[in-house]
Amino acid sequence: MFKGILIEKDETGYRAAYQSIPEEILPEGDVTVAVEWSSLNYKDGLALTGAAPVVRRFPLIPGIDFAGTVLDSQHPDWRPGDKVVLNGWGVGETHSGGLAERARIKGDWLVPLPERFSARDAMAIGTAGYTAMLCVMALEKHGLIPGDGDILVTGANGGVGSVAIALLAKLGYRVVAATGRLNEADYLRSLGAAEVIDRAELAEPGRPLGKERWAGVIDTVGSHTLANACATTRYGGAVAACGLAGGMDFPSTVMPFILRGVTLYGIDSVMAPRPLRQQAWRRLAEDLDLSRLGLITREVPLSDVVALGDAFLAGQVRGRILVNIQGEG
Repeated sequence: MFKGILIEKDETGYRAAYQSIPEEILPEGDVTVAVEWSSLNYKDGLALTGAAPVVRRFPLIPGIDFAGTVLDSQHPDWRPGDKVVLNGWGVGETHSGGLAERARIKGDWLVPLPERFSARDAMAIGTAGYTAMLCVMALEKHGLIPGDGDILVTGANGGVGSVAIALLAKLGYRVVAATGRLNEADYLRSLGAAEVIDRAELAEPGRPLGKERWAGVIDTVGSHTLANACATTRYGGAVAACGLAGGMDFPSTVMPFILRGVTLYGIDSVMAPRPLRQQAWRRLAEDLDLSRLGLITREVPLSDVVALGDAFLAGQVRGRILVNIQGEG
């Protein structure tokens, strides 16, 4: 038996609870990991509350990421004692995930924990930070460099937005943060934002084209925010879209793309190939100022996780929530 969060669904309804879990609940896999740290992401909030059909197999342990130590391995790349990180691959959706003391997964899904990071550091970054790095890499691949103009980050108080601001600022870009919580402006500036704007400027239906403002955009919101970001991106600029906190619709036109040559990059962190994941984690080890992580994160015990699901969906979470898996005592 081990402690964890288990989601069940039967004739009595949908429920998530912190409890003792028998080993036989763990799915098939060739690597077993002692999970040390996990984190909470928007998708985890959906899973914990059942607000969207994220979980598609029951019973299931949620948690889309984790960091820990290999206990047992039949995979040629991993040995007991190896430090590893996992993000995505359907973990926490169709395959039991990281919000428990044990995880059993496919070794092909793992990447090595960079030497610079502890397991705690890795989950302070988590899937949100890894996704933010994929977005930054997409803008760089497009050819954007510091000095080209402002980079807009939407959903700036969230996990992806917070890490994206810290990464971009350290790399030398001028960052404009869009948020619905202007009382958090000092926090966003402490991460490196040069300017903070009200998300209301972008959240309502807009014109097919607006004033050219951004050299690049990292959007975590979707819907009208993404449409307006595209409509106000400069000629030849790029938008990296990675989220749908504001909705999965995209009420735009082709005009930014055919009249201004704007490029829209879709960022998928769940099924990204292993070499890209390894590159993203290497870049995080090189380019993320670890001193910023203390500003971005707060820590909770595993037993408190279920109660936080509603806070995520209500937009009440700032930055990153770290889950101390082994800290229950």
